[in-house]
Amino acid sequence: MPDYIPQSDGNFDAWQINFITYAAANAAALAARQAKDDSRSALEGVIRPLVARLQSSPDVDDTERQALGITVRDVTPTPAAVPTTRPLVTVDTSQRLRHVIAFTDELTPTRKAKPAGVMGAEVWVKVGDPAPSGPSELSFLAVDTRTPYTADYAGEDANKVAHYMLRWLNTRGDKGPWSETASATIGA
Repeated sequence: MPDYIPQSDGNFDAWQINFITYAAANAAALAARQAKDDSRSALEGVIRPLVARLQSSPDVDDTERQALGITVRDVTPTPAAVPTTRPLVTVDTSQRLRHVIAFTDELTPTRKAKPAGVMGAEVWVKVGDPAPSGPSELSFLAVDTRTPYTADYAGEDANKVAHYMLRWLNTRGDKGPWSETASATIGA
């Protein structure tokens, strides 16, 4: 963050003259603003504990909360929406007999965050060629709540190709659309 005070002596001298001149000419307004800000902070310090007591009181109903202009809690949970986006999938093959499957949302590919209401990603695989023509050829691996997912393979799978497809799963069990197929060779 750049410093607002100039470095050179000449520029500093001009700056401090301007600062002192403005502050002296506007001292009353600047002091009034500070007093207002201090007064507001003090009042907020009194109001917040009172509102906390009102919020927790069984004698205050939602109509009264609304009339006071304080938060009316929503006691009816909003159901999670059915996922409409797809995971983007990448496979790290740098380890022998292991794939590290990373996934992000197609709308936010540079972030690890899942879409709102999504619990995790279903991870499905088909080992061996040809690539699957659809989800019916896949086997379920897991529901992973945090990227990445690690898939370990037995020696007999070395040099075979694993084809992955993922889809988002929300907190109610609703499933989103399938990802594109991500294929990678299982290293020996």
